Amino acid sequence: MEAEEVLDLQDVLRRLAFDAVCKVSLGYDPCCLDLSKPVPPLVKAFDTASEISAMRGMAPMIVVWKLKRALNIGSEKKLKEAIDLVHGCVLEIIRNKKKALEEAKAKSAAARGGEDLLSRLLSAGHDGDVVRDMVISFIMAGRDTTSSAMTWLFWLLSKHENAEKMLVKEVESMLGNGRNGLDFETLKEMNFVKACICESMRLYPPVAWDSKHALDDDVLPDGTFVGKGDRVTYFPYGMGRMEALWGKDWFEFEPDRWFQEPGAENGLLKPVSPFKFPVFQAGPRVCLGKEMAFIQMKYVVASILKKFEIRPVNREQPVFVPLLTGHMAGGLNVLVKRRELK
Repeated sequence: MEAEEVLDLQDVLRRLAFDAVCKVSLGYDPCCLDLSKPVPPLVKAFDTASEISAMRGMAPMIVVWKLKRALNIGSEKKLKEAIDLVHGCVLEIIRNKKKALEEAKAKSAAARGGEDLLSRLLSAGHDGDVVRDMVISFIMAGRDTTSSAMTWLFWLLSKHENAEKMLVKEVESMLGNGRNGLDFETLKEMNFVKACICESMRLYPPVAWDSKHALDDDVLPDGTFVGKGDRVTYFPYGMGRMEALWGKDWFEFEPDRWFQEPGAENGLLKPVSPFKFPVFQAGPRVCLGKEMAFIQMKYVVASILKKFEIRPVNREQPVFVPLLTGHMAGGLNVLVKRRELK
């Protein structure tokens, strides 16, 4: 890539995230990053199901979508078709994986299953709809969340060149210390990259709002009574913009706020309560894939920015669309060119 090229970075990151989560969960590569191939039906079905499900949650009158579902018309008909397609595709992959594991075991009693989640679940004796639902939940949790976080991060870095320079400097210094590429230990030590990711998710959380339903009567720490069956909604997007939580400069992209000492970009990150920064939820329901998500995002961001400069074509403020996962309306069209080596 010698000359500048324009691409929709949000689309590329979503394709990458879907390929990655399918490899980890299913041991299957849908090849979404291969632009010479059409988008797989499984991807389109996930998109359709996610969008319509999100619209359900924001509907002012639930009776409307429930009536559509009863009559099997409109968006509810599309949702049913999308869910059936997702279930069918995943069950077919499960059948093929189970067959492959059985054949491998028949050849050698000592044969080990694959490293993907599906192989581990099947080897542990799980089967049927339980495995299907667990795998689908894993894909849903990881497919758009990381891509959303990285999309907004690249846009924010394009507006804050000093932060981008410091990020690139950290990556280059890590790789210049005799390290063996972006391995796990190197990625763990990239504190400024992590601070930038956290700051981006504070302002533009991948999940803008979420809800839980109470299993029993309870009382919140502030004395609020919650009855059995009540729906409790929290709002990470709003919490990330509260002056009471983040100070008068809450509206600023300031990675420095994540360090123990101001200006210590190479210092230690300070612990922040997940109840203050609930982008990965908190307590017993905290996201199990949190650390994997950070490692994946660090790897992608570092890999791209050490080689390329990313500049948005449109300098206007993008629109944040809070569906099941928040995304950027219209995508993120950027100019990409090789970074000049110094």
